[in-house]
Amino acid sequence: MVTLKTTKREGWVRRGVNAPESIADHMYRMGVMALIAADLPGVDRDKCVKMAIVHDIAEAIVGDITPADGISKDEKSRRERAALEDMCKLLGGGPRAKEISDLWMEYEENSSLEAKVVKDFDKVEMILQALEYENEQGKDLEEFFQSTAGKFQTDVGKAWAAEVASRRKKSN
Repeated sequence: MVTLKTTKREGWVRRGVNAPESIADHMYRMGVMALIAADLPGVDRDKCVKMAIVHDIAEAIVGDITPADGISKDEKSRRERAALEDMCKLLGGGPRAKEISDLWMEYEENSSLEAKVVKDFDKVEMILQALEYENEQGKDLEEFFQSTAGKFQTDVGKAWAAEVASRRKKSN
């Protein structure tokens, strides 16, 4: 798990961002986003917080695989599933390992409203971070904003993304 704190997010590294966030930084902010989000009908907020914390946990073993790596989504998923299985074995199986595995699988399969909300938070966190880097470092990170266009699944995700876009427009 230590590598989650020390592994920098690859997309930022490849764009030459100075002092880019780590995987753990990203996961933490997503967890806070899930915690502070207004109550949403039919959404288990505690489950969203947990899901946000574990959604990238397999990257502790496989690293931050990005589209630029040329690895198919199926292969990325296979590697991450194998890593997750190894991690759960290290935890000795049991109820906590099962909970982590179940949350991760639900997120990966986008199989619940909570997964959809957390996937939206994943994208919102990325564009918020891109905006911060643009403002702090004068980078043009338009590609990160473009990569999320039209991909938000929930009203909260759409609203938060619109807020980030509004802030970006004001700062340019």
